[in-house]
Amino acid sequence: MEEKKQFLCGVVEGFYGRPWSMDQRKVLFQWMQHWGLNTYLYGPKDDLKHRLLWREVYSPEEEGQLRTLIVEAQSRGLRFVYALSPGQDIVFSSSCDLTLLKRKLRQVSDLGCQAFAILFDDIDHSMCQADSEAFTSFAHAQVTVTNEIYRFLGEPPVFLFCPTEYCGSLCSPSVSKSPYLQTVGEDLLPNITVIWTGSKVISRKLSLESLAEVESVLQRPPLIWDNLHANDYDSRRLFLGPFKGREPQLKNHLRGLLLNPNCEFEANYIPLHTLGSWHRAGKEDTKDEECEYCPDRALSAALKDWMEELNQPLQAGRQNTRTDQRASVPTSHCKTPDRSDCPSTFRGTSTVAKLPVFPLNSSSPPSSPTKVSGEREGREWEKRKSYQSCQPIQQPPGTKPGAPAAGGRGQKAQVRGLCGGKGLLSESQVRLLVGLHYLPHEHGPSAQKLLQDLTWLKTNCQLVSTNSKKAAPQKVDEWRGRASRFLSLCEDIAQLHCSVVSGNNRAVLYDLYPYVWDLRNTALVAKAFICWLDGRVLSDSSALGSWRNCFQWCGKTTGADQLGVESEPWAFKGGVSGEVQMLLPVGSSSELFTHPPPLFPTTRLYNIRPYHSKDKVELYRMVRQLHLRTQGGPESSAAHPDVIGDRCLGPCLALCPEYSFILEDELGVCGCVLGILDVRSFAKRCQASWIPAMRDKYPPKMNGTHPNTQDLIQLMEEDQGEYPDSLLYHFPSQLRLDALPELVDISISRTLLTALLTALKANGSQGVFCEVQPTDRQRLEFLTKLGFLEILRGEARSREGVVLGRLL
Repeated sequence: MEEKKQFLCGVVEGFYGRPWSMDQRKVLFQWMQHWGLNTYLYGPKDDLKHRLLWREVYSPEEEGQLRTLIVEAQSRGLRFVYALSPGQDIVFSSSCDLTLLKRKLRQVSDLGCQAFAILFDDIDHSMCQADSEAFTSFAHAQVTVTNEIYRFLGEPPVFLFCPTEYCGSLCSPSVSKSPYLQTVGEDLLPNITVIWTGSKVISRKLSLESLAEVESVLQRPPLIWDNLHANDYDSRRLFLGPFKGREPQLKNHLRGLLLNPNCEFEANYIPLHTLGSWHRAGKEDTKDEECEYCPDRALSAALKDWMEELNQPLQAGRQNTRTDQRASVPTSHCKTPDRSDCPSTFRGTSTVAKLPVFPLNSSSPPSSPTKVSGEREGREWEKRKSYQSCQPIQQPPGTKPGAPAAGGRGQKAQVRGLCGGKGLLSESQVRLLVGLHYLPHEHGPSAQKLLQDLTWLKTNCQLVSTNSKKAAPQKVDEWRGRASRFLSLCEDIAQLHCSVVSGNNRAVLYDLYPYVWDLRNTALVAKAFICWLDGRVLSDSSALGSWRNCFQWCGKTTGADQLGVESEPWAFKGGVSGEVQMLLPVGSSSELFTHPPPLFPTTRLYNIRPYHSKDKVELYRMVRQLHLRTQGGPESSAAHPDVIGDRCLGPCLALCPEYSFILEDELGVCGCVLGILDVRSFAKRCQASWIPAMRDKYPPKMNGTHPNTQDLIQLMEEDQGEYPDSLLYHFPSQLRLDALPELVDISISRTLLTALLTALKANGSQGVFCEVQPTDRQRLEFLTKLGFLEILRGEARSREGVVLGRLL
């Protein structure tokens, strides 16, 4: 009787995706014991023998694994609940299926398990003909089988039943009037506990009134299967925030509460730590500060303990288990990078896939990080603009230098926020991490600030447009001040990415990296776009761009506005990254933002910014180097080192530099993308000014002229040939992408290209094209993945180039 009365509070491993490893579960039990949690429910959807192959018994090896896990849980005072999900294909009226169900649960019972759950969630309501003849309703069929299994197992003190209508939004027509729930409440044996998730699958809050309604129709207090931190529905979201929206007083009206957390095991430290604080709140033996649960206070306590965890030198795989010091001393684990490709039966450590060790040392930047304060808004914006322009920042005596001036990649320049080798995550960085990946219905402070500033800056960017002379100086200063703060936060996000990758805890890295990497890339685009807006975006007076039309490319609503309180979080996917994306001109083009992270993370600190005239020397050197690698042999343009640059980059840099973006790392410029807003007008300007200038620079009878020089000049003229009107009607803009081959993170090239497309779209372009040689398969594949389609072949400028285009 005492066991029946205990409030069940703990963890349900019930997500879709790769199940946790045996070692991870053992560490979980350590955490749960220390934090006062008492129940673990085993029910991962992608364990084949839990759901899809539920009829199959476990092999002797699997039995050994499961027995070990049950014993481990019991040794720590935890209740191990084994769940089975036969609902997808069970024939309720089949004596054979019922026998197989009993056989499976008897096998687990013989291993020492004393608590069970039968789950009928996420299945079709329809019944086969045999079941329709045998039972009066779907609920009647489920309840009949569940009652028989409950009696067969000896009426265990903890036996859970998950209905198909497991939340308010799934009930028809309502919770109180649902025939399904009424049947469950009336016919299910009284000592069987019913699982409930709240008003929604993922409930923002649990109210006493809604629970009272459920308790009335079910004729028993429910057990909450809490999906607050579940992230299996969105591959771009992670939830590190505190347990929230559930008052401790609700425990008096519940049988229990089990949290179904993030798929990534290491991401669950704060959610479970704060759940423990919630569970202890109000108990007589708790400390004074724990008498009332405060999510913010619980978060601070969890952060303090997690800091120790994050900075431990743990290796991926959790192979070096540690002795119990406190619950915050787990070892590391192995994680799959793709949760969708991970079917698995119940397996232990022997079959957990091992990921390669990241070769961080080969690409780590130099140490001795430097940082520039972002407090002085107006003046700081000017400093940042000089950084974006690759100009040296004049620093007061005794301060550390800022970003590098344009120069060779051989010089290891010190960069703002440069991240070194292995180091410790600071408390401010961990708070930033949590704030950016907070809760499904609520952003943390840092994410709110990021989105608010970006929204304000794009709404008011007419203040710094090409025709902003009418704007009041104080308004311009206000825009640049907020832009400075926004850039500072974006740089903090880039630094956070660096610190996570270079940190000691490789287990945490494996789980968090895809998320910090995704947000880093999105922040790079947003940062480059805000820098580009100042003095480059077209104003109302321009024929190509209009502020009245400009708002069509800016997201009109944020994810929070679109969601509303009553919506499920998956109505708007992407979290903070998705909301930043939707505030950008090309935000609706998901293929530009969603792509898998690199297999080998790098601590290299990248920056994307608008082009400045002082970058020209370095860009010319870069394309000359690329040309030599392509052509092979000695340099053929030694007499005129600018020839390659003048042909490849010169026209764009001279005539439309506002559509050129630079990619740089700690060593300097490592890539660029150049754009042309209107190809027709650009071609006319080239013929009027650029070609004559090149003829003057490279006269045909000049002594010492290299024989290949005149061939290249002729190619320059051919480059300005006309494209068909049918092409330019839909694709008026053009781009050229160049990056050094040794670029470690290839996704940065995608991010760089996205920055340009954002600028072209903002100034009125409806489509862009790029010409690629048919033999350049790598670039063809790269552009195709970004939504570029072949629109012209063999006809472009009477050459063999393939023209790829995409609408904006």
